[in-house]
Amino acid sequence: MPNRVRNELIATIAEFVGTFMFLFFAFGAAQVADAAAIVESGPRTQTNNSISQAPNTSALLYISLASGFSLVANVWVFYRISGGLFNPAVTLGLYLVGALKPVRATLCFIAQILAGIAAAAVISGILPGPLNVTTTLNNGMSITRGVFLEMFLTAELVFTVFMLAVEKHKATYLAPVGIGLVLFIAEMTGVYFTGGSLNPARSFGPAVVTGRFEGYHWIYWVGPFLGTLSAYAFYELMKFSEYKTVNPGQDLNDQEDKFFQPPEDPSTAEQVETPNVPAQMADQIAERVALAIDRRSLDIALG
Repeated sequence: MPNRVRNELIATIAEFVGTFMFLFFAFGAAQVADAAAIVESGPRTQTNNSISQAPNTSALLYISLASGFSLVANVWVFYRISGGLFNPAVTLGLYLVGALKPVRATLCFIAQILAGIAAAAVISGILPGPLNVTTTLNNGMSITRGVFLEMFLTAELVFTVFMLAVEKHKATYLAPVGIGLVLFIAEMTGVYFTGGSLNPARSFGPAVVTGRFEGYHWIYWVGPFLGTLSAYAFYELMKFSEYKTVNPGQDLNDQEDKFFQPPEDPSTAEQVETPNVPAQMADQIAERVALAIDRRSLDIALG
C-alpha cells in the first residue's frame, strides 16, 4: 500500500474511533443526567424529550463537564494520529487555514458523521430507556436565535483550536485542555437553549438513530459552519494584522528573554520571533574568541 494511502487510512480510522469515543461518553453522560432529571422532577410533559428541555442546572452542569472532559481526554489521545478533530465544523476550519488537505478533510468529515451515528446507536443499544440525547430548541427559543447561539459558541471553539493547536507555541501540547475547557463553558450556555451541539456529527447521529429530524435540524449544520467561517475570518484578520507584534515575548523562557531584543516599534512577526538561544550563544562565544585572538595578536605585535 502506498504510504500516502496508508497515512490517510490510518488518520480516517483514528478520527472515526476518536469521534466515537468522544461522543460515546458525552451521550452516555446525557443519558445519566436525563434519568436523574426525571427522577428528581417527574416525567416530562413536553412532547420533546431532550434534556435541553429540563431547566435542571445540576444535570446541565453534569452534561457540560462530561462533554468537556471527554473532549480533553480523547483529543489528547488522538492528537498525534489524526489531530483529534471530532467535529466537521473544526475540520472545515482546519481546511480553510491550510492545516488539512482536501482528501484528508473529506475523509475526516465522513468518519466523524459515521462515528456520530455509531456512538448514538451503541448508547441506544446498551443503555436502558429511550435515547434522550437529541439536540432540540428549548421552549421560547426561536430558530433564528438558535442559529446565532450555535454560531457564536462554535466560533469560540474553532478560534481556540486555531490559536492553541494551529499556531505553534510552547504550550501547544496543552491545547487539548484549552479546547476541552472551551467546550465545557460553551455547553454551560448552550445545552439548555439549543442542546449545545457545536458539532453537526453530534446532532446528526442521534437524529438518525431515533428517526426524529426536527424541522429546524438544519440549524445544527448552518450554525456551526457559520461559526467556523466567523472564526476563520477573525483569525485571518489577526494574522494579516501581525498580531504577534502587539504583545511580544509572552512565550519566552528566562534564557530566551535575555537574547530577546525586538525593535521599539516592531512591524512584522519576524522581528519578534523567539530567539535561537544556542545559535546566539555560539555567536557570542565566537565573538569573544575572535576578540581574544585579536588582543593576543596585538600583544605579540607590540612585543
